[in-house]
Order: sequence, then C-alpha cells, then structure tokens
Amino acid sequence: MFEELDEKAPNHTILASNTSTLPITALASATSRPEEVIGLHFSNPVPVMNIVEIVVGLKTSEETLNIAKKFAKRIGKEFVVCKDSLGFISNRMWIPMLNIACKVLSEGVATKEDIDKAMRFMYNWPMGPFELLDLFGIGTVVMICEAIYKELNDPAYAPHPLLKQMVRAGLLGRKTGKGFYEYKK
Repeated sequence: MFEELDEKAPNHTILASNTSTLPITALASATSRPEEVIGLHFSNPVPVMNIVEIVVGLKTSEETLNIAKKFAKRIGKEFVVCKDSLGFISNRMWIPMLNIACKVLSEGVATKEDIDKAMRFMYNWPMGPFELLDLFGIGTVVMICEAIYKELNDPAYAPHPLLKQMVRAGLLGRKTGKGFYEYKK
C-alpha cells in the first residue's frame, strides 16, 4: 500500500500510518521518501481519547516530525513521541497488563467485574481491562500480542491462553455481541 501511495501521492506528501504494531521503518522502506513517513497511532476510541503516539522511523526527518506535532495540536490532540519499536509506548505497556488481568481472572482471584471496577476506581482507568478487551476486539489484541511476542521473544507479550481460547470460540467482544460481557446487537 505504501509503495502505491508513494507512486500516486505528490512528492511533498507525508505518508502516515495509524498502525499499532507494524514497524514504521518497514513501511517507509517501501517508498522513495522514508524521511516523510511517520506513525500517528490514535488511541481507541479516537473521539474520546485525547492522545496520539507520533512514531519516528529510522529515517523520519525532523521536519516530518514537526509537521506531525503541529497536525496533532491542530486537531486538538495531546501527543507523545517515540521511536519505532513494535507496540510503541501504549501497547508495550498495555499488553502485559491485559495478560495479567486474564491471569488474575483465570486464577479465580476476582471476577471480571471486580477487576474492571478495581482498575477504574483505584487507577482512574476510564474502563477496566475486560471492558477494554471487548471494545478493542479480543482477536485484534491477540494479533498485537503475537506480533510483539514474535519480535521481542518476551513472555510478557505472549497472549494469555484465555484470550486465545475466546478467539477460537468466536467471543471477540462488542463486534460479535459477546466477549467478556454481552452486548445488544
């Protein structure tokens, strides 16, 4: 796709991706303008979350970074800047927490409702981990886990067996009407 965009877009066009796991440097390598390729990872749900991760590839120019910062400000988003690494900031920290939530649930320490409530009230999360899993889509989260695990070989990122089992059962969250919770379609 980036190869095609590179061919069809005017030379001054910055190419950006909202990916949460694809390496920006790899996307940039498919173009003749790697200095003008950047990641703009918006947090989900975009209208509610007021942050974007600006991901700088190995060849992303300072000018491209500055334009991305101005763009984020112009659309009313806060931003953080990080280097190109699988999962960036948010998923590198979020995935292990989701896996731990599944471990705590699987061990019978607490119900999903109480785990969600604890994280909402004790840590001021807008949603608990199981609510978030259902919102993002359990299948999507498993794919993110597997991609980061494959790259880093760190067991913290291997998807918890409960998540994989739910994907096999088609319990993907809101998009299927059932995940950790049930939803009206």
